[in-house]
Amino acid sequence: MMTTCSYESAFGPMLLAAKDGALFGAWFLGQKHFPEALIANGDAPSDGVLARAARECDAYAAGERRTFGIPLAPRGTPWQRAVWQALLAIAYGETLSYGELAARLGRPGSARAVGAAVGRNPLSIFIPCHRVVGANGSLTGYAGGLDRKRALLVLEKALPER
Repeated sequence: MMTTCSYESAFGPMLLAAKDGALFGAWFLGQKHFPEALIANGDAPSDGVLARAARECDAYAAGERRTFGIPLAPRGTPWQRAVWQALLAIAYGETLSYGELAARLGRPGSARAVGAAVGRNPLSIFIPCHRVVGANGSLTGYAGGLDRKRALLVLEKALPER
């Protein structure tokens, strides 16, 4: 059974979604590619996958957690899932360009295809797509907005505070 809930993260309101004991969605409300058909069934429950996701995200925002232990089950094409898996290998506090990520995937020259898959990441924060930057280190594209991307990278000390 699928469950969903609203979650007020330190970075803004989110919709969390889980099924079969794994988190498959964590979207900022109104972000690009937001699944309009999903609605929150309620506030975060006190137990279960959604509650654990909220606790882990709160600990991350407080600087107490650098990785997530919750099971993730993103839905996408095989290419998208390969890109999302590669995102998980980018360490806390580090950034990588789309081209570098394409090379890691054995597909040099496919930075645009990587960017398209990164943009469709259904697990904001949990799969760290915010750690991917432009070739010159600039902050480019983030479905949740560049201000959030900057805030996440500042939290991880990958960018200086303004």
